[in-house]
Amino acid sequence: MAATPASHPLPPEDTSGTTLSSWFGTAPALPDYPALAEDATADVVVIGGGIAGLTTAYLLSKEGRAVVLLEDGALASGESGRTTAHLSYALDDRFTTLENLFGLDGSRLAAESHRAAIARIEQLVQEEHIDCDFARLPGYLFLPASGTHQELMDELEAAHRAGLTDVEWLPRPGSVGFETGECLHFPGQGQFHILKYLAGLAEAIIRQGGRIYCHTRADEVKGGSAAEVRTTSGHTLAVRQAIVVATNSPFNDRVVMHTKQGSYRTYALAARVPKGSVAPALFWDTADPYHYIRLQAVEGADYDLLLVGGEDHKTGQEADPESHLRCLEDWVREKFAAKVQQIDYRWSGQVLEPNDSLGYAGRNPLDRDNVFIITGDSGHGMTHATLGALLITDLVQGRPNPWANLYDPGRITAKAESAKEFALENLNVAFEYTDLLTGGDVASADEIAAGQGAVLRRGLTKVAAYRDPAGQLHECSAICPHLGCVVHWNPLETSWDCPCHGSRFTALGELLAGPANSDLPKVEG
Repeated sequence: MAATPASHPLPPEDTSGTTLSSWFGTAPALPDYPALAEDATADVVVIGGGIAGLTTAYLLSKEGRAVVLLEDGALASGESGRTTAHLSYALDDRFTTLENLFGLDGSRLAAESHRAAIARIEQLVQEEHIDCDFARLPGYLFLPASGTHQELMDELEAAHRAGLTDVEWLPRPGSVGFETGECLHFPGQGQFHILKYLAGLAEAIIRQGGRIYCHTRADEVKGGSAAEVRTTSGHTLAVRQAIVVATNSPFNDRVVMHTKQGSYRTYALAARVPKGSVAPALFWDTADPYHYIRLQAVEGADYDLLLVGGEDHKTGQEADPESHLRCLEDWVREKFAAKVQQIDYRWSGQVLEPNDSLGYAGRNPLDRDNVFIITGDSGHGMTHATLGALLITDLVQGRPNPWANLYDPGRITAKAESAKEFALENLNVAFEYTDLLTGGDVASADEIAAGQGAVLRRGLTKVAAYRDPAGQLHECSAICPHLGCVVHWNPLETSWDCPCHGSRFTALGELLAGPANSDLPKVEG
């Protein structure tokens, strides 16, 4: 039985980056469960303590399964704490694209599944009495300066064909505080405070008899009749029924899934605006990269936080990530003018973009019997994680699910657009391997300033060198242990990021995010 959790605020250095999101800055104490200390047995082992893993563990424990959840850090310390927490079925890749790639039935199922995810979150909040600022509110899709009226008309018609007949064109949103011009109105969207929600989910899992172990890294996953999960601490979990890998990027699949999606850094900030000056609503534009907006209430304050996100780029392929936050700040100050009082929070996160626009949830392609994955959120992590958990719960319980084929991780989308994206993503990865042959970022470690990192060429290999604020130099291998790419320094998050498949490591080489599942090896001086 899991021990009683401690409760404490989670500092940014214990998350997947050094920047602080508005969620960590405004959340109450989160439960923090002790590490697994002995071998154990379960019906289902869920790996990952974000929204995908916690929702799956909740649903299966509610079905009467004996569930163990493993998290290698603290709960919500990965990408779930770096979201902007939109709950939306106005999908980023647009219904015009989804209909082309998956047909009319696929487009309808995509709309239905994300809409059902919002409804399930709402139901769960009510049933478990989770105080997480959940609210239904309208959403508006609007045009950038370069957009055309026909874009909106095409999307409106595709949304109606997808069954979203309540979506309507408006000459303007009619909401307080933001004038978009013409837009599409998507009613019945949602928002919540992600960390309050996840804390409530964890407590509900424990009440239902589930067990949660934090600070426990799964090292090896084995499916089949003798399924088991082994941890880096040497403990083994015997699994009677199923294993669910819900770690954003699946570490148990070395190659296949990572050719089907790309890792992107995304940026967000939270600006103070006078309370009531901007109406509660979700906003998204059709720019590339696009922008998205929502409000976050702050208890007891005379202001709201205006959350703005966007400015995505491939992970590990940007020398100046700070510039993307500057672009966001310029954009929000232009759009909201005198309303912005100050910027309270600035952060980045990581999203996975599938080559064919829809995420993956279901049986892992290499373990088709009882190992499941949830990945490829495509910017809709909150709803994709939830519908993925609903889908996998049905599969584990032996029930049919109408979304199973659409989100099948083993699917092949035989469309030119999907094939083109597949080729472009993998050519991009192949190009990054040329770093193995080049010189370093600097000629000598003497050129590295305090608090900064750089890659050095040393003989036949490369070294990731970091000089801490006290001036001490720390060196580790610059070769990602996943598939051998050279990592790049991220000065915003003070991390080493792999430009091929998105693995990330602290300045000292400790693993932050997969698909790698081990640290960067130390280089002895």
